[in-house]
Amino acid sequence: MDMFINLKISRRIQSFVGIFFLLLVGVVARNWMIASNVPVSKPIEQIKTDQLIMALTINVDWGEEHIPVMLDMLDRGKARATFFVTGRWAKKNPELLKIISDRGHQIENHGYSHPHPDQLSIQANQEEIKKTESIIEGIIGKKTHLYAPPYGEKGASGLRAADGLGYHTILWTLDTVDWRADSTPEIIAQRIVSPAIQFGIKPNKAGAIVLMHPKANTVKALPVIIEQLTQDGFSFQTLDGLITFNLNGDTTS
Repeated sequence: MDMFINLKISRRIQSFVGIFFLLLVGVVARNWMIASNVPVSKPIEQIKTDQLIMALTINVDWGEEHIPVMLDMLDRGKARATFFVTGRWAKKNPELLKIISDRGHQIENHGYSHPHPDQLSIQANQEEIKKTESIIEGIIGKKTHLYAPPYGEKGASGLRAADGLGYHTILWTLDTVDWRADSTPEIIAQRIVSPAIQFGIKPNKAGAIVLMHPKANTVKALPVIIEQLTQDGFSFQTLDGLITFNLNGDTTS
């Protein structure tokens, strides 16, 4: 009897040791993947093209009250945009998400809960992306395939997570910086229409990706941006439309 009990205890200990070993191997493998030199795709920040074409991207985790007006302005300017939405926002605003899609704009992935990707494991980042993909597909019937990491973070963990799921990671060429309190409509528009020299180089607006958010001052700046750039000969496409010019991003970092 004592031998039987000891044998059961021994087997339990062996099972616990085995499980612990597998978990340890998983952690070590994950950390090795992050730190290794295995190639990872660079984020797309701009598309190489001589065409006067740009992509307006709108990252959404709040600000739904401003989106209907933005949609009207985009329609008036014959502009198509790409909305990167979080899964939690899509879950709360399914009807508005359908409206955005039905009006010809592209819906893509901004993670579920707007975390800092650089602080998460590859697996945790993938769960953020997959959960959002599932929610969006359930609402509009389309899978996402582009990922805009929250806060524009581009560490190895987030990039490898996106790569592993077959996603392109999207950043930007021109940033409205509209989240800052001192970003007036005039300043927001100027940052896109006449961007400042960066590192001694004048940003090329052809093939540029523009970052904005649904903010009150962005709503005021948007028609100015569209009108002035349209007068300069530019048109505004979804990211899929822009990326078809060249599937390899022209990164500027």
